[in-house]
Amino acid sequence: MVPPVARVLPRGVFYGWYVAIACGLMMWVTVGVGYYGLSTFLRPLEDEHGWSAGVVSGATGLYFVVSGVSSFFAGPMIDRNGPKKMMAVGAVLTGVSAAAVGSVSQIWQLYLVYSVMALAFGMGASVAVGSIMAKWFIHHRAKAVSLSSTGVSLGGATLVPLGTWLIGKGGLELGAPVLGALVIIVALPVLWLAVVADPADMGLQPDGPGGPDAVRPEHRSRVQLDTQYRIWSRRQAKYTMSFWGLLLGFALALATQTAVLIHQLSFLQEPDKLGSRSAAALAVTVTTVGSIIARLVVGQLFADKADKRLMTVVLFVAQATAVLLYTVVSSSVAIYAVALLFGFTIGNVYMMMSLLTAEIFGIPSFGTIYGVVSLAGQLGSGVGLVFIGWAHDLTGGYTVPFVILAGVNLLAAVIITFARPVPITRSASGPTMDPDADVLATAT
Repeated sequence: MVPPVARVLPRGVFYGWYVAIACGLMMWVTVGVGYYGLSTFLRPLEDEHGWSAGVVSGATGLYFVVSGVSSFFAGPMIDRNGPKKMMAVGAVLTGVSAAAVGSVSQIWQLYLVYSVMALAFGMGASVAVGSIMAKWFIHHRAKAVSLSSTGVSLGGATLVPLGTWLIGKGGLELGAPVLGALVIIVALPVLWLAVVADPADMGLQPDGPGGPDAVRPEHRSRVQLDTQYRIWSRRQAKYTMSFWGLLLGFALALATQTAVLIHQLSFLQEPDKLGSRSAAALAVTVTTVGSIIARLVVGQLFADKADKRLMTVVLFVAQATAVLLYTVVSSSVAIYAVALLFGFTIGNVYMMMSLLTAEIFGIPSFGTIYGVVSLAGQLGSGVGLVFIGWAHDLTGGYTVPFVILAGVNLLAAVIITFARPVPITRSASGPTMDPDADVLATAT
């Protein structure tokens, strides 16, 4: 199968890199609107309808719960049937539901629209793209994931200011439909013209001509090829310490990251911070620019050959530090510096979640396992958002919830150290999981 754009693109480049860029373009609009759009809509929904931060945060929290459940069920279906149809449906639902935000007038309508948008996110975003990248790349996976996921940060850097400007001109009635239309106009053509879910569909192998074995030793990653083709069920995975390290570590880290990220725009508008919506939007842009820079630097230069667990610990600690600093700094320069530090971390947390899952549990079962990890992360995000909205209304500010969430992030840094590759032993019948290493109990 040769996609239309492959006929015009230079053939000297491995087509997997084009797939990574195409997925990045899709993530730019689908996640840029369906994820970063939540922060853009937050304050206007409060102001235009007179709803409290707790009410709107509750809808946002529901979004993450529903998207996690959607990922949970979508993962095995993606492993069995491929991701493209789900990505198409997800793009359409994201566009339609984002546009509908401009027409809501009742709280139940907001919760319904956010639920549909969340369903779309679970179907067509991180699980689907992660599955594609896991199939196309093994030794160069971090480089490819950094390219594809850069679209997420570009969405924040470009679509948050665009949405903010549109809402300033015509309210949610103008901003939401324009953002929704942009998703469909960009995502569907890119998907059908350029994206191929599996290199085998084009008669190719992962990592380019000759496959992973042809990659020069100095360019190979720490990934063990034996682990990449083992088939895991969720029942088998749940008996490993690695599985629970991934689930709990990223659930706690994303509880902090998502809550702060979604409330960052509102928090920085407060008089003792930046004091205006435009200045706060610029800080969000600084965060997303930092995210892009850090992801590209880490993904292109370090992540393939580095210890991903150690890198994740460093990211979690840095993120906790940034959240704590937000509560104490007051000058504009310092606030923008903290926004940049926060961006350095968020750009890589989701990338490391995908890379660690693929490194530990491999390619055939990536969607199956990552769907559960994503569910845990989204549930953590939802709980974090409900907590921050409730704590904000209770304490009258963001200081207390930010300090608590920073502590949660430090706990995540400890837990993620348990997410290590499951040892493989060899026997006459081939490689198997070591039953005595990293296993919590024996499956019956």
